This record gives sequence, C-alpha cells and structure tokens, in this order.
Amino acid sequence: MRCFQATGRADVRLVEINPELRRTVAERYGISANYADLDSALQERPDIAVVATPAQTHIPIATRLAEAGVHLLIEKPLSTSEAGIDQLQAIVSAQNLVAGVAYVHRAHPLLQAMRQAILDRRFGRPVELVVVTGQNFPTYRPAYRTIYYNDHATGGGAIQDALTHLLNAGEWLVGPIERLVADAAHQVLEGVQVEDTAHVLARQGGVLASYSLNQHQWPNELTITVVCEQGAARYESHAHRWRWMKANEETWHDESIAPLERDTLFIAQASAFLDAVEGRRAPLCSLAEGRQTLRVNLAALASVKSQSWQSVES
Repeated sequence: MRCFQATGRADVRLVEINPELRRTVAERYGISANYADLDSALQERPDIAVVATPAQTHIPIATRLAEAGVHLLIEKPLSTSEAGIDQLQAIVSAQNLVAGVAYVHRAHPLLQAMRQAILDRRFGRPVELVVVTGQNFPTYRPAYRTIYYNDHATGGGAIQDALTHLLNAGEWLVGPIERLVADAAHQVLEGVQVEDTAHVLARQGGVLASYSLNQHQWPNELTITVVCEQGAARYESHAHRWRWMKANEETWHDESIAPLERDTLFIAQASAFLDAVEGRRAPLCSLAEGRQTLRVNLAALASVKSQSWQSVES
C-alpha cells in the first residue's frame, strides 16, 4: 500500500478481514476507503488489485477478481499448487486483463542491466549460473514464527519464501529450469520446523545452475554469477553493483549505484505494473512466468522429499 501510494498514480484502498489490523493500517497510511470483505470492495469497481494474502488463497481470490474485470498483481509464490490456474489464465485472457506476479528482483536496475548484457551476448553464450545468498531472516521478519512462513501449506519455508525469488531471477536471466535436484533442512531458526536452508542443482537448457540459500547467517548478501563462453557477469546486491570481466582480462569492470532505500524496488515494481495496465510495457513477471517458477518450487519440494531428480513441466 505504501509503495503504490508513493507512485502518486493510484487511489489506494484496503481489504482486510481482521478489523483491528484494518483500522491500524488504514490510520497509518491515511486510507479513507477500506473494506472488511472482497464483496464490499468489488462494489466500488476497482481497476487493479494486489493479492497479498497467504499463498494458498491467491488463486481463488485472483479468480474472483478477474471475473469482475480487475487487473491483478499477485504476490509470490503464485500459489502452493497448480489447482485453478488454468481457469484463472483463461479468464484473464478472455477479459483482456493484465496479470503479473510480484517477483521484485526483476525491478532492480542493476540486474536489469546485467540481463540485457547477457541477452545481447556481450560475453558469449551462458554456460553456468551460480547463486549464493543468505540473511538473518528474524531481523527482517521478526514475526516469522506466527505468519505464513511457519507452514508449507501457506507458502512457508525457505524454498517457497526466499529461494523462489532467486529461482525466478535465474530463469529470467538464462531461461527456464527443466530439471533439478534439491536438498533442504531446518538448521537454525527457532520456533519453526520448515527448512531454513536449501540447495538446488538445476539444468536450464545448456546452462548448469546451482542455488544456495540460508535464512540465518548474519551477513545479508546476494551474489548471482553468470559464466559465459567469453566472460562472466556478476550481480552483487549487497555491494550495490554488477560487474563483468571478458576473456583475457584480469580485472572486473564495475557498474555501481547508491544503496537503495527499503521501498525503492517495491515502488519501481508498482510503477511498472501501472505502466503495464496502461499498455506501455509487459508485466515484469507474467502470469505464465510465475506459474513456471511455481512448478520449480513444487519440484524442489518434491525432490527434497524423494531425494531424487525432478523434471519441471513447461
């Protein structure tokens, strides 16, 4: 809500079934129009809805909104299963709606610049992707024990909560994941049993990929390296830069920006979605791309359970 307000392009309203929370949030952000249920909100004929509820409720809510002709920005992950997505996609198409999934890394200007360089083949064909990241999750989500995070059924655990962002970013950079094997475990975080550490090996066409994530280390770091035939590109969000090195060179070339404020990427994501609704661009992450990453999430969870390689249906 705060970030859509910051665009200066939206009359923001709130639907929240918890009356105390609804009152608190409405007062905090000066929201005069707020509703206790979706039926009441739909009477006002909104143009756009942001579906930011527990993941297992995304598709039923989004379907109801699409039937009412409302454009959709759906939080990640798209869901916890593929149930109902065919119907949602059909309604979105029939109603000529814009629908996107909120994978916010796609809004980062440095990652956008690195991706364009890779697409332009500045370093030749990509052959390997290496993603390494970690942070102390309780610092950023102190209520993690009592929210969606504590249960796979509501979109919780490291794979569906945090790793899904990197899986989506990796697919955006070098193409969809076709098969994978994953290992994950609960290592440190108190008060939950879901995994807080996850590793994935994947094949993405001709690219061999690895993803390593934990939610308990103190350094808040993310590095994404794409190794190509004639060089390498690396995104370092914690260092506020992307860098590259071409064949026969010995030093990195850096493109840096000032540290981003907390809301910067989310404001950029909101603005980009408004642009998409106005017909000026495609969504940063389409419904189809969000569904592809959902399939990867589900394959990773299945791989951890079965201790085997999983194919990802495209």
